Amino acid sequence: MEVRYGISPIEGKGLDTKGLRDNFLIDDLFRNGELKLLYSHIDRIIVGSAVPVDSLELPAGKELGTSFFLERRELGIINIGSKGYVTLDGVKYEMNNKDGLYVGKGVREVCFESDNSNNPAKFYLNSAPAHKEYPTVKIDMKYITPQHLGSLASSNERKLYQYIHPNVCDSCQLVMGLTKLEPNNVWNTFPCHTHERRMEVYLYFDMDEEGLVFHLMGEADETRHIVMRNEQAVISPSWSIHSGVGNKNYTFIWGMVGENIEFTDMDHIDNIKIK
Repeated sequence: MEVRYGISPIEGKGLDTKGLRDNFLIDDLFRNGELKLLYSHIDRIIVGSAVPVDSLELPAGKELGTSFFLERRELGIINIGSKGYVTLDGVKYEMNNKDGLYVGKGVREVCFESDNSNNPAKFYLNSAPAHKEYPTVKIDMKYITPQHLGSLASSNERKLYQYIHPNVCDSCQLVMGLTKLEPNNVWNTFPCHTHERRMEVYLYFDMDEEGLVFHLMGEADETRHIVMRNEQAVISPSWSIHSGVGNKNYTFIWGMVGENIEFTDMDHIDNIKIK
């Protein structure tokens, strides 16, 4: 498990391109037959991926100081690949493309499988510390009613799907969802906002080889950017904006952990203040 420490806005101002990417970009996700985990000391989120050719099991690891992964944690899973299965303490859940799963504290065994190892599932993982046990909930993409946001005139017409959210299931502090931009729309999360009470991670995907997103970050008056490509994730500290513009439409998964689970708890930033 890779471990990264927090960066303050003062340090963030001095980072060059490599420094920004080393601290905030999560690359090398979704490798066939591998499970990758990254532990960030920013709100102690764990971000990862599992692409099972053979069965893969979620380990505990010394970094957690527990006997099993979910002893003191909760977990969100979204499959962005082909059909697969997640087995929780012997109970198997079928996971089709873009299906989600909330796994509560206390589940001992988490195993990942693909229906077809030649065309494997791609499980994206977000995990946060948890103080209470909540039941496992399967979230079928086909049953989610999306919110229609933005407009073609502002190049940000999109559909927002809530997965792990108070309207869907109980969780301690993890909130997750998926936003899909419509064709000919390229902007996400703009106008910008921050939320000092929560950090956030974005996973960008459904992009072709030429696709890219300029992910905007930093304080409103000290913006920076990281160039993102398909199936890369980026960490956004609570002090940073998190927005982006691509060369064509794309999809991204957002995951938040922190002080609360109020999706609308945002500190909006007027465009005139962006520098």
